[in-house]
Amino acid sequence: MSKKVNLTINGFPVEIETGKTILEAADSQGITIPTLCYHKDLCVAGNCRVCIVEVTGQKRLSAACATPCEEGMEILTNSLKVRNSRKHIIELLLTEHNADCTKCYRNGNCELQTLASEYKIMTQDFIELVPLKKYSIDAYSPSIMKDDSKCIRCQRCVRTCAELQGVNALTVAHKGDEMKITTFLEKHMRDVVCTNCGQCINHCPTGALVEKNYIEEVWEAIANPKKHVVVQTAPAVRVGLGEELGLPPGTRVTGKMVAALKRLGFDSVLDTDFTADLTIMEEGTELLTRLKKALVDKDETVDLPMATSCSPGWIKYIEHMYPEYLGNLSTCKSPQQMFGALAKTYYAKARNIEPDNIVSVSIMPCTAKKFEAWRPEMHDSGYRDVDYVLTTRELAILIKQAGLDFEKIEPVKYDRLMGDSTGAGVIFGATGGVMEAALRTVYEIVTGREVPFDNLDITPVRGMEGVREASIKIENPVEDWAFLDGVELKCAVAHGLVNAKTVMESVKSGKADYHFIEFMACPGGCLGGGGQPIPTNPEIRKKRAEAIYAEDSSLTIRKSHENPEVLKLYKDFLKEPLGEVSHHLLHTKYTKRQRY
Repeated sequence: MSKKVNLTINGFPVEIETGKTILEAADSQGITIPTLCYHKDLCVAGNCRVCIVEVTGQKRLSAACATPCEEGMEILTNSLKVRNSRKHIIELLLTEHNADCTKCYRNGNCELQTLASEYKIMTQDFIELVPLKKYSIDAYSPSIMKDDSKCIRCQRCVRTCAELQGVNALTVAHKGDEMKITTFLEKHMRDVVCTNCGQCINHCPTGALVEKNYIEEVWEAIANPKKHVVVQTAPAVRVGLGEELGLPPGTRVTGKMVAALKRLGFDSVLDTDFTADLTIMEEGTELLTRLKKALVDKDETVDLPMATSCSPGWIKYIEHMYPEYLGNLSTCKSPQQMFGALAKTYYAKARNIEPDNIVSVSIMPCTAKKFEAWRPEMHDSGYRDVDYVLTTRELAILIKQAGLDFEKIEPVKYDRLMGDSTGAGVIFGATGGVMEAALRTVYEIVTGREVPFDNLDITPVRGMEGVREASIKIENPVEDWAFLDGVELKCAVAHGLVNAKTVMESVKSGKADYHFIEFMACPGGCLGGGGQPIPTNPEIRKKRAEAIYAEDSSLTIRKSHENPEVLKLYKDFLKEPLGEVSHHLLHTKYTKRQRY
């Protein structure tokens, strides 16, 4: 049993576990202490000082986020001294902040704006420094915009990039009033080792880092009568969109989302889960092919373990950090890009539409998907496979701009032809989901039996631990896969790039003995992506994950190889997994990149 300390907050007695901070103690009593640099995902920094409180007997005010509770402390969170000091700190932050809030992308969801409103900062007692600063805006990346005039130097983005992702694309440069958040040699975000994951955006309290938005381009495409606009929606969007529209975290809004997209004017509303199922067919076959070459043909050139390639942030990370392992990546494109390639080939032919009249839009929980769609490798349809990528947040903006009352919309189903999916496709949205979906199919193909887990739920690959391992022993396989009899298929799952680094270093050192690894760039997987609603924290990610698995359990078909539309796609167009057409449209290879 943990030891407790006793203290008082605003005169009321509090008992709290040893090691807890004043911020945590106040929160346990329903007292909100404002913060800017603090975030549950990150280490304590104490940079912004907005969370200052008064501790009796101490000359200076203390940062509540960084001060541990001690026996007998008498804490005041709302004294005149605290309120005046806190107000001055907010005023000082505003002197260097471009406060043209009505034109800011984060207007209405900005932590500094909220504090300025709560503390009624209506006058400016300090010198306005914004005109004296040579602020710049970096809009060269297809995914992320960086506006120094909105930065309050809380360093959340720096800690996010270092602690959660291990990338260190952002850093602190200079000192004093010249201090700034910048990149290596102050290059553009596009030109440094940035994975475009967008976690810096999710953790930024202001509009200093935001996604590159394509809202107006999509509206223009919808309004153009010559264009047939197809939209696909990723699995994690259906458990995140509701938060942006006033619903509790983890609310499943699949049918309402589809109905809203139809009302917005999209010509066809389809599901990325369809191509998630297709990915399993291609990737599962690829894994079995590699295992056969390694175990039967004794081909020592086979790259094992095979790693998933669905996360574009992870792809760019391995291109920079472990380019010697690019051969270990599955050659499969992500479900987004498979969908884009099929939209302008298979779909265009089936609907008798000229491919150059099709505008392919995707709604993603991910900012790296914007970069992925922009990649030169993604033009195998003869056109740019995906024209525009919108985040979950951008879709919410479209719905609000159209004046739709989301709660009153009656749910409808996706359109046919690339609109049907299974539970396996849905769980792509959570960390471990790709692995679980693949195992459901691969095990059944090899043995003719369902995976030996209760109700198809492969719980060892589920959860929020940074790295998880699982193994399934293959016994009594069907004749074509007899060589796998007795093989223990060893798998690993990692989410967040700092955990990806741990696994890759284990593989590099020879300590790891895996056949298949799932990597996701963002904490929690896609449901915690850089394009999801803000805030995103551990509690919210957990609720979204629960919603993902509930959606899976509610579906009639839960295995990718049983998706009737995928089977029809192979019969009418692709013919077979890893076949000639699949190889051309659904597979790719990636580029070695430098670290600096």
